[in-house]
Amino acid sequence: MPENTPPADQGPPPTSDLDAQLYAELRALAADFLSRERSNHTLQPTALVHEAWLRLSAQDGSRWTGKAHFFALAAQAMRRVLVDHARRKQADKRGGGREPITLATELTPASETSQVDVLVLDEALARLGVLDARQARLVELRFFAGLTLEEAAEALQVSPRTAATAWRMARAWLSRELAVDGAD
Repeated sequence: MPENTPPADQGPPPTSDLDAQLYAELRALAADFLSRERSNHTLQPTALVHEAWLRLSAQDGSRWTGKAHFFALAAQAMRRVLVDHARRKQADKRGGGREPITLATELTPASETSQVDVLVLDEALARLGVLDARQARLVELRFFAGLTLEEAAEALQVSPRTAATAWRMARAWLSRELAVDGAD
């Protein structure tokens, strides 16, 4: 089976009208995100969303309490899917050919100004999470789930002003970290 198609035995993910709506929104975000990737990227939006949805559904007893909570959990799941995919591809190529993803000055998938390796970004976010978990979650929400600053603030249950300050600090820290990683 090609790796860009979800397993047939898993069935369709959405189980209710609300689930179907959230799944469709997540699918649109994934399509937008992956449209900025290189044309031969092997992970398709449907496969990304399907895998993330299955991971969300597999979490025992955890059900989202609102749209912001759903997208916060979806951002984590999509990040894990993308990182796992990149690791598999890297292993397939014996350490070479890492998959670059778009990372703009704003650290959102909306711009195509610079490239960063998804594994390098994941490692940097893990380091940032040790220093400041809120900043790491904010980057994850904005970058992987495509949330606006206001939506991310709501998901984190902080004021937009607090989120804006954390966003500026996280961007500066990641810019420095990614520049150091790129120099290695």
